[in-house]
Amino acid sequence: MRIFLLVAAVFASCGMLAQSPAPERSPGRLILVLPFDNRSEQPNLDWIGEAIPEVLNRRLASAGFLPISRDDRLYALDHLGLPSTFQPSRASAIRLAQTMDADFLIVGSFSTTGARFQAKAQVLNVESLHMSGPIQEEADMPHLLDVLNSLAWGLAKQLDPQFAVARNTFVAAGAGLRVDAFENYTRGLVEPDPDEQMRHLKEAVRLDPSFSPALLALGKAYFANQQFDLAATTLGRLPRNDPNAREADFDRGLAYFYLGSYVKAEDAFAFVSKQLPLPEVVNNQGVTASRRGLDATSFFQQAVAADPNDPDYQFNLAVALRRKKDVAGALRAIAQTVKLRPSDTEAEAFQATLRAEPQHPPAAAASNRVNAAFDPAAQAESLPLERIKRSFNEASFRQAALEMEQMEEVHLATLPPLKRAAALTEAGMRFFDQGLILEAEREFQAALVADGGNGDAHAGLALVRERGGDIQEAHAEADESVKMKPNVTAYLVLARLDLQANQKSAASADVSSALQLEPQNAAAHALRQQIESKGQTAP
Repeated sequence: MRIFLLVAAVFASCGMLAQSPAPERSPGRLILVLPFDNRSEQPNLDWIGEAIPEVLNRRLASAGFLPISRDDRLYALDHLGLPSTFQPSRASAIRLAQTMDADFLIVGSFSTTGARFQAKAQVLNVESLHMSGPIQEEADMPHLLDVLNSLAWGLAKQLDPQFAVARNTFVAAGAGLRVDAFENYTRGLVEPDPDEQMRHLKEAVRLDPSFSPALLALGKAYFANQQFDLAATTLGRLPRNDPNAREADFDRGLAYFYLGSYVKAEDAFAFVSKQLPLPEVVNNQGVTASRRGLDATSFFQQAVAADPNDPDYQFNLAVALRRKKDVAGALRAIAQTVKLRPSDTEAEAFQATLRAEPQHPPAAAASNRVNAAFDPAAQAESLPLERIKRSFNEASFRQAALEMEQMEEVHLATLPPLKRAAALTEAGMRFFDQGLILEAEREFQAALVADGGNGDAHAGLALVRERGGDIQEAHAEADESVKMKPNVTAYLVLARLDLQANQKSAASADVSSALQLEPQNAAAHALRQQIESKGQTAP
């Protein structure tokens, strides 16, 4: 059963969840964004109301908040007996937010005259029931996404008055995404007809081949349609440093599994497991290893240790132990399966078969039952096949990622300020290299709080400002950086800005300064050639 952390409170009292309570999360960061009301009197624009939470959720997640996903919201509505199209009143919206344990509820509306687009939003503190004043943004219709990104920035400031990331960074984070691609993506998410859903998602990917949420949605649609080869290919197009890569590789592993490509399947599951070793991922890694004739006992033991109440993990462990001829160990595991799922006829039959066998492992294995010799020939025996997990528990993945982030924050807090700033700056540069400029600025700002004299953090902010089109601020940050510590990154920002302003002599001097620090720097040499092509001789 697919279990979502965010709706655990709904079902625990009903006895629907067998899992142990979820770990505590950071207070005051869980946010529910509801679809915005369409005030335009144009029903064909209803897709915008569904699209707005997608944009706000992505930006607020990058800003360090915990937005409740659309899937989680729909899951909660379904288990509350409400349709996915349910339009809650203010009172029922509050009850939904309280049910999902949200700290804040964001509601809003949008309207358009055809030429101009306007969006309004308000933040409700669920605990105090205090509603903020409205935040409003508007622009020409072609700049709809800029409006929503700016609105997300205003909401982040409303939620956290100390939030330091610039508005331009929010807008730049969505730069390059075509509105028509985003429209087709959103229509694909809400379209009930599978053929129409597929058509919209294909069009979204065609219009913007690098839009990873559309690639993920299209890959999942192919998977649901049992087009496993297309699913694996589409999901494989997401870069592995993309925020959606873990979910994509989980489903890609399943697609390869159903295609019988077990090596590729195991590789996909291993990629996910290396980052977040959740039991369903480790289990699937074990299943694919077993299909290749390898000993998967350790994988199933790890899955059982993480979640001993899952009958499938116990079943898989029983099969693996029997394959190693550890009948006694297999009996203990299969007994747990039957206890947890009494209606499991396959498990009962396997248990009966095991009971008819000698329950003592070979002498070679008796001293170390866990490390009993694995017998590949046992693959040919009529043993049951290990069970794959087909669902991706998004809530657990997000919770695990959050816990890892919190552990890193605790570790950073123990470092001296200079080392903490250096670690944060390094993390910021990794984010920037992945194109995650909002996350990058968060790290650079935190580095400067730890050490205001960190020139590398100022250089990172110069890169962010340059990417966001804030030329004046980018120049100021780069100047500040080289004053504190001459460095290649800041000099190259200055060179690009000076060249853009047609100040070729200044740009040439900046590049020369960079090359004095790193004579072999490829980017500096490329920029130097660009300057010389414009008739400016570099010193």
